[in-house]
Amino acid sequence: MEISLEGKVALVTGAGPNIGSGIALALARYGATVACNDIDPAAAKACVDRIERNGGRAIAVPGDVTDEQQVIGYVQRVIDELGQIDILVNNAALLGGKGVLDESAEFFSRAVQVAAMGNFLNTKYVGRHMAERGIRGSIVAISSSNGWSGSAGVIAYAFHKGGVNNFVRAAAMDLAPYGIRVNSYTPTAPTPDNPTLIAERGAGGVLDRPRTGIGGATGDEEWRRPSRWTGERPPMAPMGSTGTPTDIGHCVAWLSSDYARLITGCDLVVDGGARAKNFAYFPGPAADLAGPVPVIPLDVTGELDREPT
Repeated sequence: MEISLEGKVALVTGAGPNIGSGIALALARYGATVACNDIDPAAAKACVDRIERNGGRAIAVPGDVTDEQQVIGYVQRVIDELGQIDILVNNAALLGGKGVLDESAEFFSRAVQVAAMGNFLNTKYVGRHMAERGIRGSIVAISSSNGWSGSAGVIAYAFHKGGVNNFVRAAAMDLAPYGIRVNSYTPTAPTPDNPTLIAERGAGGVLDRPRTGIGGATGDEEWRRPSRWTGERPPMAPMGSTGTPTDIGHCVAWLSSDYARLITGCDLVVDGGARAKNFAYFPGPAADLAGPVPVIPLDVTGELDREPT
């Protein structure tokens, strides 16, 4: 099956250097022209640069996904410059945070706003554009393993990702009469594969370089109890890998293609089996696992940037 998004225009929100950039690159490599949105203009521009280095076409449309007028503005700019919008990826989200005993009302409110208004406003205005023009498009939202099960230290993130899951199902019902599909995908802590991001932060992911930063610090009251295990952790993904943004990109590209024409209101899980795992089951050592087949690469920056010999 040769997936082609040729002739389609995609808008990706939150096109920062990790998941958003990976999805935008994948859509471009499959043939779509991509509008890269981020609240940080530099991040949107960096995503465009990455796509162009890999032979694709993209424009930067920075803006705040929680501001209705800004959303209307950049959606209209994409339509004016690229003609239409066939694919929307609601990826913008606020990461980090703390647990329920320590989170601030300010951070909680902002994190929920980014997810709630970002998904709502972009889906509303892109959905209206698609419906008015008879475009049988695809809208994809990012969920998270934290939207389906509990984890300490991320109360705002868990709350809004759970909301995303039912937003997708409800929006799918609203837009089904127009032939517009709405789905989500669920990653879990993918290992970065953007060369620029790796150069800045170093290589590695949660399996080979465990991080405790999934939740913020807790208080120091004498009654405090530990919220998570801080010792050495065994591999948690049955396939030995949580994947990369490239894996997510392939999934979103297929979900946005006409091959997925009857898939709506669904969630696709891209996590190496992590969500399906029973709490008491621990996979064998990573070295003993066969693991997935090699990833089909999308970023060939290294090849294109290599000096001729």
